[in-house]
Amino acid sequence: MPYSSVFLSEIVKYFDLEIVYDTGDIEQRRICVADVTRPGLQLAGYYDHFGPDRIQVVGNMEHAYLEHLTSQNRRKAIEALFEKNVPCLILTRNHEAHDEVIEAAQKLNVPILRTEQATSQFNSALIKFLNLELAPRISMHGVLVEVNGEGILILGESGVGKSETALEIVKRGHRLIADDQVEIRRVSDTTLVGRAPDVIRHLIEIRGIGILDVKELYGVSSVKPQEGIDFVINLELWDENKTYDRLGLTDETTDILGIKVPSITIPVGPGRNLAIIVEAAAINYRVKKMGYNAAQDLVARVFPGGNI
Repeated sequence: MPYSSVFLSEIVKYFDLEIVYDTGDIEQRRICVADVTRPGLQLAGYYDHFGPDRIQVVGNMEHAYLEHLTSQNRRKAIEALFEKNVPCLILTRNHEAHDEVIEAAQKLNVPILRTEQATSQFNSALIKFLNLELAPRISMHGVLVEVNGEGILILGESGVGKSETALEIVKRGHRLIADDQVEIRRVSDTTLVGRAPDVIRHLIEIRGIGILDVKELYGVSSVKPQEGIDFVINLELWDENKTYDRLGLTDETTDILGIKVPSITIPVGPGRNLAIIVEAAAINYRVKKMGYNAAQDLVARVFPGGNI
């Protein structure tokens, strides 16, 4: 479950931040934590439990406090903050950087950035961005599609028919997120998000044909950059010696990055239309989430007393 980092320059580009003071190394600065600090207490001199590796965001309150200080005290407060080696300071609401802030940034090599967004709005968007970019992640061999709003991860051995199934699903009006390699990130204790590596985004490999660009063939509505993983379908070649669940009473899960995702196993055999089966499985999963289970309803009809 490796943790990643994001370059400060990526944040500048994503949020269209203005560079007020450039240290010359924004392209190399890495942000490794998703937490963001509004340093009001720190500017007042309280540094217990302070995380120096967090992005510092100055909004209305912090700016007003700095305005209230004398020039000497303002310089002292800012230098004390920058001496902690913070990665950068971002001014919201287009606040002007005080001369003492610029001087401290030059002295202690801290980038100063600015946005016109409101502080709470910017903080929320920045934390969401960092949580996604810095989330624990894993790469899995499989296919990720969206079927009726549900993120379906299709797993199975090479050659079992995952890509062909995905292509047929796209033709039926659903969307492709990733083929062959799926980058999966755990963005919370209950949520997984998957997407394709940049180099193979929108591409799908069909044996005998080669590489297809799904976006170019079927239009922009046939692809999606990322999707939550709600359900896992494991495809495997039909094994005559194996007993498969025929009613769907058994609840299976697949563990991905410590999260147990509901799943089923579908045997692959001649004549089976996997795209229709996967589509039906996705719809059935959605119906179950809404509280109806056809298998349990059948058991209740056959055994009204509840004893099988």
